[in-house]
Amino acid sequence: MPTVPPPPPPAPDEASLTPKQRLYVILGVVVLLLVIAGVVAAVYFMVQNPAATSVIRDIFIIFMAVESLFIGLTLVVLMVQLARLTNLLQHEIKPILESTNETVNTVRGTAIFVSENLVDPVMKLNSYVAALSKFFELMNLFKK
Repeated sequence: MPTVPPPPPPAPDEASLTPKQRLYVILGVVVLLLVIAGVVAAVYFMVQNPAATSVIRDIFIIFMAVESLFIGLTLVVLMVQLARLTNLLQHEIKPILESTNETVNTVRGTAIFVSENLVDPVMKLNSYVAALSKFFELMNLFKK
């Protein structure tokens, strides 16, 4: 009966927290507990004093209305910026891209023209000259 090898030793616990991370976790828990305690205390005092609760509610409603106005204004500014960006893309960037595309096509045509009318004939001429020089070199070998 074959023996089963023993399990490997446990790897170091990579999930353990560093001291700095532990401090952040503890501070987070403490802040959460303080917020919960504050909410509980606020609810208790509001139940005890309904007149003050209505005043706080009214102030909160006014604050929310002002915040809604601010968010609406921010959305209007965002829409204007988006319209300006769209205008920029359509009227400035698009012509630049079209001009660049036309230039690339012109360069491509020029490269093809130069290749067909200059490079190919020069390469053929060089090959003929190399063949002739090799021919004369071989003819000189036979004369000796």
